[in-house]
Amino acid sequence: MHLWDPPFCGDLDMEIRTDGSWFYQGTPIGRPAMVRLFASILKREGDDYFLVTPVEKVGIRVQDAPFIAVDADIGPDEITFTTNVGESFTAGPEHRIVIRGTVDVPRPYVHVRRGLWALVDRKTFYRLAETATSDAQGRLSLCSGGVSFLLEPPLCPDTPPI
Repeated sequence: MHLWDPPFCGDLDMEIRTDGSWFYQGTPIGRPAMVRLFASILKREGDDYFLVTPVEKVGIRVQDAPFIAVDADIGPDEITFTTNVGESFTAGPEHRIVIRGTVDVPRPYVHVRRGLWALVDRKTFYRLAETATSDAQGRLSLCSGGVSFLLEPPLCPDTPPI
């Protein structure tokens, strides 16, 4: 799918909202299988999102991140996330955990695939925070897949979004 490069056919009245719900022409898409199908052909180019088939590419709107990380299996050396569309992956070099927002209101994300991110839901973030360890500077971090991830927003407020 990532190699497909069909012509752009215009924008579709489809939106993925902040809570991970998908809407078409203002109506929720209620069939999970349909949402999974659309998620499987979702592509990001810069700040734009598209549904891509071998013969066409249509633009859609994404309010924040296209996916929600709704669970995590937290082991001693790896953290395996599951998204709202059933994708699972282990955090590591290809699936980074980043924190945006502020210290008071952190917004945790994890990279899913090819520039697509998942917002980590609150309950899962709290579980991650419970298992985090403090480094020498007192910052909380987690290790997964041989990579250490800080569980706090960057100090620079101008850090680019995901």
